[in-house]
Amino acid sequence: MSRMIYMDNNATTRVAPEVVEVITPFFSEYYGNPSSMHTFGGTVGRKITEAREKTAALINANPEEIIFTSCGTESDSTAIWAALKANPQKRHIVTTRVEHPAVKNLCEHLEKTGYRVSWVPVDRKGRLDIDFLYDSLTDDTAIVSVMWANNESGVIFPAEQIARAAAERGIVFHTDAVQAVGKVPVDVKASPVNMLSLSGHKIHAPKGVAALYVKKGTKFSPFLIGGHQEKGRRGGTENVASIVGLGRAAELVATHLQDGTDRVRRLRDKLEAGILENIPNTLLNGDPDMRLPNTVSVSFEYVEGEAILLMMDQLGICASSGSACTSGTLEPSHVLRAMGVPFTAAHGSVRLSLSMYTTEQEVDFVIRELPPIIERLRRMSPFWKGASCNLQ
Repeated sequence: MSRMIYMDNNATTRVAPEVVEVITPFFSEYYGNPSSMHTFGGTVGRKITEAREKTAALINANPEEIIFTSCGTESDSTAIWAALKANPQKRHIVTTRVEHPAVKNLCEHLEKTGYRVSWVPVDRKGRLDIDFLYDSLTDDTAIVSVMWANNESGVIFPAEQIARAAAERGIVFHTDAVQAVGKVPVDVKASPVNMLSLSGHKIHAPKGVAALYVKKGTKFSPFLIGGHQEKGRRGGTENVASIVGLGRAAELVATHLQDGTDRVRRLRDKLEAGILENIPNTLLNGDPDMRLPNTVSVSFEYVEGEAILLMMDQLGICASSGSACTSGTLEPSHVLRAMGVPFTAAHGSVRLSLSMYTTEQEVDFVIRELPPIIERLRRMSPFWKGASCNLQ
């Protein structure tokens, strides 16, 4: 492929060159087990300590409050199971209808095993029904798990405000902040968040490493029981190279967060405006204000998202669909359904997510090439007659 324009950064990000540089020696030179008593292993162990300090600094946590895990899903599962084990007499969970499957599918599983789950709805712009959430809190609630920012729409939720409401009721609050960390400021000391999940491959670290923040004083039971690693809170030999990479990535993000965010937001706004101005019958998904600075989710009326992605891919443009349509199903994603996106548009949803490596030339290319793709697909659609539909 002669050209590759990567705009799927909410799925995963390029590993930063600075990260590759620091992790490479741990595959050859520094291969000792960090749990070993000898000096060689101790040298590796100290690198994990440094990475823990850097990861903690990114969210203003204390290093001892950081537990390294394998992925965001493990961090989410660990948090929810820990809260349930800490409060075995409580059988109620509060979460949202638009959570990532890491939380959504676990809560659906728990619902089948006897737990009661309150699913907080969202409005047309993907914003939470806060009154519904607050009214759902009871003495039987074991945990409230609400994502910081949505992975599809990019909508930012008032996690800090919800954490305070939960704390007033003595309820554990967890937030899946995988999409938020590194894109917007996250400060765990600014509100009583009990547990927070973040993932390395969303912030230019390798895949296969993540972290769970557990506020000091929060009752906690390990999800993986084994050795003494992570102070007994997560058994298993550490993924040293990736942990070191996460620490370096966190350091880079913290250093360039404001400048990088401003630049990415400017490019996102240009991309978004170019799409909406040049392609009729297009709907912006999500709150235009309270949204991640890198995310554009749009729905094109009377076309299929998969067809759009295939034609974009032929031009070297990497994006993703807001639709979960796969072989054997025609259902749009649960997020778009919860938002009430019209059926005629939900199937034609595309998410474009930028990073610090996205260039203005790449944005210009997408703005130029996407309108002809949509026009061609609409001409092929038996439902498209050039008529407009009120999508607002």
